[in-house]
Amino acid sequence: MTIQQLEYLIAVDKQRHFGNAAESCYVTQPTLSAQLGKLEKELGVILFDRSKMPVIPTEIGVQIIAQAKKVVSESKGILELVAQLKGDISGTIKLAIIPTLAPYLLHLFVRKFLEKYPNVKLEVQEMVTEEIVRRLKNDELDLGIIVTPLAEPGVVEKPMFYEKFYAYLSQNHPLLREREIKVGDVKAEDLWILQQGHCFRDQVLNFCDQTSSGHKNFHYESGSLEGLKNMVNRYQGMTLLPELATHDLSPEEKTRLRPFVGAPTREVSIILNRSFLKQKLVELLYKEITEAIPEEMTSKAHGKIVRFK
Repeated sequence: MTIQQLEYLIAVDKQRHFGNAAESCYVTQPTLSAQLGKLEKELGVILFDRSKMPVIPTEIGVQIIAQAKKVVSESKGILELVAQLKGDISGTIKLAIIPTLAPYLLHLFVRKFLEKYPNVKLEVQEMVTEEIVRRLKNDELDLGIIVTPLAEPGVVEKPMFYEKFYAYLSQNHPLLREREIKVGDVKAEDLWILQQGHCFRDQVLNFCDQTSSGHKNFHYESGSLEGLKNMVNRYQGMTLLPELATHDLSPEEKTRLRPFVGAPTREVSIILNRSFLKQKLVELLYKEITEAIPEEMTSKAHGKIVRFK
């Protein structure tokens, strides 16, 4: 049994197709198939049901694949450990970030981080929290940036900063008369929200004690905060924005922001597998992000952290 064979095993499980798995491993399909055949012969078990398309792991294959992921991860950890001991800052970080943070956070730290550490490759994807956690546990990601607390077994949370919620109001909205808005002032028929799957949607609905938005003759749920802002600007009503999303508003748009009574706040963290080995890279990335954020946002005293269900 070799590490290479285990990597081929994991690739087939991920791709559910021998040809695609071979391509992802930069080998020919006959090579990959032959190596998996040798592995099955050595173990005395069948790892994949090849009669189905896409191919699926057998019952015992599922268990062996789970163990193979641990073995491959640990083997890579040896190289990571040697690099750390040599003081070598290099490697690849596969990072995912939720869509309500990515457009407002990435540009604050990415360029400076990569200039400082040119031998580090940063691969970033936007995805919702549920998908980030799934891929993290499946060793398809190294790190995630999400809203916490998550309380997910095996996942480590490293809080970085805290974002207040703001109400963003349309022109001539009656709530513009108020300096601060109470939660009870938010009405379902007035509220624009993100589509299902976004954690910020759930946070907003829980915070405002609503079940959905309810415009009388028009229903629209956007996949981005920018889409919601455009509806508020050109139609009517209001939406909620996390703090970083308010920093690049125009001067006129900022006049239509209102804080909430009690300064409700969400906690933003880096999350990683408990067994993750690139600790030095995590520390450097964490430091770069927190230094790029306004200092007051890195303190828990910035607002009242809302614990969302």
